[in-house]
Formats: sequence, C-alpha cells, structure tokens
Amino acid sequence: MSLSERIEKQINDLSEFTSTPGEGTTRLTYSKEDLLTRNYIKNKMKEYGLKVQEDGFGNIFGKLEGTLKDAPSVLLGSHFDSVPNGGAYDGPAGVIVALEVAGLFAENQLTPKYPLEIIALIEEEGARFGGGLLGSRGIAGTLSEESFKNLKDKDGITTIEAMSKIGLDFSLPKRRNPNSIKAFLELHIEQGPILEEKNIPIGVVEAIVGLTQFEVTIEGKAGHAGTTPMDRRTDALVAAAQIISQLPSFAIEEGEGTVITTGRLDVLPNGANVIPNKVVFSVDVRSSKEEHINNVIRRMKELIESYQVQGIHTTAEQLLYMPPKILSNEIKDLLKDKSSDLEIPYCSIDSGAGHDAMVFSDVTDVGMLFVPSKAGLSHCPEEWSDARHLANGVQIFYEVAKCLTEVE
Repeated sequence: MSLSERIEKQINDLSEFTSTPGEGTTRLTYSKEDLLTRNYIKNKMKEYGLKVQEDGFGNIFGKLEGTLKDAPSVLLGSHFDSVPNGGAYDGPAGVIVALEVAGLFAENQLTPKYPLEIIALIEEEGARFGGGLLGSRGIAGTLSEESFKNLKDKDGITTIEAMSKIGLDFSLPKRRNPNSIKAFLELHIEQGPILEEKNIPIGVVEAIVGLTQFEVTIEGKAGHAGTTPMDRRTDALVAAAQIISQLPSFAIEEGEGTVITTGRLDVLPNGANVIPNKVVFSVDVRSSKEEHINNVIRRMKELIESYQVQGIHTTAEQLLYMPPKILSNEIKDLLKDKSSDLEIPYCSIDSGAGHDAMVFSDVTDVGMLFVPSKAGLSHCPEEWSDARHLANGVQIFYEVAKCLTEVE
C-alpha cells in the first residue's frame, strides 16, 4: 500500500467514528466516538513503535525516545474532535500525517537525538465545552485546572464527569514544562479556496489570525404568545435578534479581512407559543490585526449594554482570546527549503482559522503547513482533501523532523 493509500484508509477509518452516520462527522470530546478514535490512534502509535501516554485532559502522546537524556521533544500533530456534522479531514488529517512521519522513522530505523513525539489533541473546536483549543491550552498552561473542571456541556455534564465515563483519568499530569518542547509542527487542511485556485499543493503558513469568542446572554420574561399584548412584552429573542443583526457592520467597517460570526443560538424555553425569556448566543471575531479585534469587542459590548432597558438583562462573557500569531521564521525557512528539495510547489499563506499551533507558538517554535481544500469547503460533510497532497505533507515534515530531531 502506498503512502497516499495508507493515509486515505486511515481518514476513512476515522470517519466511521461519528454519531451522525451519513450526515458528516460528529465526534464530540469524551464521547463514545472519541473513545473509539483515541483507541485507533493509540494502536497506530504502538504499531509504529511509539511509547503511548495520555495526560489529565485526555490528550494523547506517542513518543520515540532520543539518545539525549531529558532532551526536549519535537512535537507533530493536530486535533481529533469535530464540529457537529463536519468533515473527515479537519484535524484528523494532521494527526494521520504526523503518525505517518513516525511510520517513516520506524520504517527507516532512524534514531533521533531529540525525541519525536506525535500528539492528538482534544476539543480544538470547542463544540462540546465551548471556547476551543482546550487540549493545547491545557498543555501550555493557559487553561487552569479549576477553569477546566468548571466547564459544562449543554446538558450540564462537566468535563470531569465526561472523562470518567470513557475511562480517562483527570488526575494525570496536565500542564507541560515548555522546556520539554523543542518545536511543534502541524498540518491542516486550508479550509479555504486559495491553494486550489492557485493549483499549489502546499501552503507554508506565515501567520495565524487573532480571534476571540464570547457567549452573550439576553434575559427577558416568558409569557403566553396569545394573551400577552405586544406593548407588555419583554422578549429576549427580539432583543437578541436586533443585536445580532447589527454585528456584521462592525467587522465591515473595520475592514482588512475582519470577520464576525454568530453561529450558535439557544432559545429558552423554546416553545412555539411561549415568549422567549432567555437567549444565549455565540460571537466569534477574527482579524490579522489586534486593533480591529479590540475595536469590534468595544463596540459589541456597548451595543449589548444599550439593550439593558425595559426588563431586559444582558451579559457578555469572553470565553477565549488569542492575539494574531507570527510563526517561527526558522521553521518556515526549513519547510520552504525541504519543499523545494522535494520539488513540491508551495506558496506562503496566512491562516484565517484558529489552530492549536497558535497556542503552541507562545511556548515554542512552530511551523504549519496547509493542503488544498476542495472548493474551499470545511466544517461540512463535503469537506475533502487529496491524499496525495497529504502525502506531500508527510514527506516535507519527515525531512524537517529529521533536521529538528538531529537524526543520527
């Protein structure tokens, strides 16, 4: 079986672990599908001769020891959770590419000086517990144990309860000493149309946009849909709709690629004949310039506060804030050099999506590759990338990993 065939098989294997068969990949953190996926990944790590461990968040590590005692590791990997009804490539493609790099180390019987460590990260999407990037934030120490323990899903289940249900141990070590990490490499599908339109198989990521996520709560008063006069209503949904409708103009006025999105909306009590008394919705703001993000945040808060009239109560809680990140120049140069050596065409590209790489960039040198996404589609069942492009990523990372681990 060729490298691209092995990659395609693993993508297809992991796509089976979904709670929505035939309707895309739904793999929420600490679910039954999570457990099936992590067992698959751990078995593949063992097959490639890696020592397997998990941490107190449920992140998975497969380590090839180096000859230098207590030396920092070169980490390769991505996440394995998904959004609801998402695609098979967002996250798992990067994990599989990392595994195949380890497979080439094993196949060629290479001995590194610095350890090679393959990692599979939890809850990057934030689809179950909100905020996102939980696995990498936990490793980097920017997510405290207390904050993690207090997280709950929409059904009120805590992270600890969910972990216990699939046999994970919260008491294991969590935060990782930055001195134990030499570098972090991540491959991801582009999730946009640029590489496909340019017909270029590899993008070397220069920078990752900054992003923030808020949870906004609007509270009013419930009432009967038929017997409450229009001038006596305190309708939380009407207030929320008016706020949401004004948000896009803030991003448009900032310009330079600034974007704002409300993607989740929960209406309570959610009855067809009941005036809503509570609405909770998400706001996601992204830009390559921090000043634009901060301007949008300020205007959004002012708008939300202005609706605290006539019995309406509003709050806006910031769940996540990540400033724009410039990736390591040294590793970018290495990625470009190895792409050229392998005669794989590439271009420089910025990432409009947040990734675990942006968290790791605060604690170590980071490099990132993109591969084309068909029609630029992502976070949907139609998401697809060519396994041959992913194989290119394996070959580039293999050469870069040999340099960074100083293979003997």
